[in-house]
Amino acid sequence: MNLVSAVGVGALIGAERERRKGIGPARSPAGIRTFPITSISGAVAFALGGAGLLAVVTGSVAVMVAVSYWRSQDHDPGLTTEIVLVLTALLGGMCMHSPQVAAAIAVAVTVLLYAKAWLHNLVISVISKDELDDALLFAAATLVVLPLVPNRQMGPYLALSPHSIWIVIVMAISAAGYVAVRLFGARFGLPLTGAISGIISSTATIGAMGSRAMKSKDLLAACVAGAVLSTVATIAQMALVVAATSMPTLFSLSGPLLLAGGTAVAYGAAFTLLAGRNSGSDAAQSGGVFSLKTALALGSILAVILVVSAGLQERFGGAGVLLAAVVAGLVDTHAAAISVATLVASGKVTPQDAVLPILAALTSNTLSKIVMAATSGGWAFALRVVPGLVAVALAARVGTFAAVFWN
Repeated sequence: MNLVSAVGVGALIGAERERRKGIGPARSPAGIRTFPITSISGAVAFALGGAGLLAVVTGSVAVMVAVSYWRSQDHDPGLTTEIVLVLTALLGGMCMHSPQVAAAIAVAVTVLLYAKAWLHNLVISVISKDELDDALLFAAATLVVLPLVPNRQMGPYLALSPHSIWIVIVMAISAAGYVAVRLFGARFGLPLTGAISGIISSTATIGAMGSRAMKSKDLLAACVAGAVLSTVATIAQMALVVAATSMPTLFSLSGPLLLAGGTAVAYGAAFTLLAGRNSGSDAAQSGGVFSLKTALALGSILAVILVVSAGLQERFGGAGVLLAAVVAGLVDTHAAAISVATLVASGKVTPQDAVLPILAALTSNTLSKIVMAATSGGWAFALRVVPGLVAVALAARVGTFAAVFWN
């Protein structure tokens, strides 16, 4: 069965290469026969002589590939097929002890080979230079810096967890939200655009929808729907960041968050029906995928919140955590939620006691959104958005009371 896996790995990659092999003197040197034979050679080498003989066979394949590339260099054949052929020999040997992993790698390589045209178009035509720069910054922050960051409680009151803070700084969820808006735009209407843009910033989305409503009175209902639906992303993000910090806290918050999210969806859907189908097109989203300045500011705010929360909790008990969460929620509800959930993870606060401070942060954050709605879209916009925001906050409170009553 291991040898059969080696044949399958080579045949899978070889079939894709055969389709791109071409014809005539300029054709690629390897296809549907060469790749399976190379994979089998690697498997047989490993079976007979272990890693040493596999290294010899792979080296021989590399030499033959180098000669073939040198002979055809006038045709600018590229190096993809040659490199994959060497990899196929290694995958054949890998099939003799880890066939599942080898098969998974073969599938991934085949997908990359098959998606050549799409990937080239994505990098050259779709992604801008600024977006690529931000993606590289994101990759460096996540893959290089994050593994080096300490993953333990430290600092004043042992309140700081650098690993958790850095997860917030890289802002993976916001980057994913930018990509979603970049790909889909507003062709599904302002309500869906608002819901997706809320992943980046619900408060900023409400401001943008208010500005659009001021310019286009006929889009008022659609802008209201987008503004309120942006709070769904806020609630979803809160659930994700709390889950990454403390799963028991998420379980305690599940009822309030579900009711709040359901209320936002219902209110937004009602205004979407009033607005009807919006066939207009939105302007492309401006700004970068990843703002290092914003990320560092958020990380600094979170660090301060963690220390202040721990200090207030030690000085005043549970009331101190509540006060810190309310103040933090005016700026960012996710930072407040993570700070409280971190206290739960470190054993300073129980999951049940964390519910009230997190919902208090959600309530104070609602006040910031109300101010944004009133200042950006005028009274006509605010009088329609504010009831939805208040209903979402009240639904979270009702969920808390229901959970207490049920228990």
